[in-house]
Amino acid sequence: MSDVLELLCARRVVPVVVLDDLDRARPLAEALKAGGLPIAEVTFRTSAALAALRLLAGDPDLLVGAGTVVRAEQVDQAMEAGARFVVMPGFSAGVVRRCQELGMPVVPAVATPTELIAALDEGLELLKFFPAEANRGVSMLRALHAPFPDVRFIPTGGVTSANAPAYLSLPYVAAVGGSWMVAPELVRGGEFDTVTQLSAEAVRIAGEAGS
Repeated sequence: MSDVLELLCARRVVPVVVLDDLDRARPLAEALKAGGLPIAEVTFRTSAALAALRLLAGDPDLLVGAGTVVRAEQVDQAMEAGARFVVMPGFSAGVVRRCQELGMPVVPAVATPTELIAALDEGLELLKFFPAEANRGVSMLRALHAPFPDVRFIPTGGVTSANAPAYLSLPYVAAVGGSWMVAPELVRGGEFDTVTQLSAEAVRIAGEAGS
């Protein structure tokens, strides 16, 4: 696994950010850092996403990547904007190979053994498990781990402060992805003190789960 992906997993929680107002980007970055969670997976779900990604990527104290990447051309856009990693909501060999051509660390999503084998064929062993809760959560992860013992997962989708410990207690879970600490309504409402508080709580939860 690349150094960037090791950094991504170091705090064991990856904030999944949806930004539709560029003016909220800098305060959000400061709130995440104040909470001890200087990571942002900026999803390609809004018209402001690319500009927000570019703005946040200029912060040397924030590890910023592009999420919801589904097409190869988005990889080029993410790299040009300064993203340091790419996260996908599914598996596409074309997207993965474009990332590899550019030297961009990539975490595609899988939900089935067939998708997992396709990812292994591309040399990948850190994979997003998505949507986690809709796919039977921890029980499905345990089932997937049995025939694929070398794979590490980042469960995402329906992960909350309440169920994160169950995922993080699994030794083959490298981190969890979640939006509870950066919920769109908090960001739109400028509730950045709450973002900081929830980020700090997420760091604490992750630390306790790993102890």
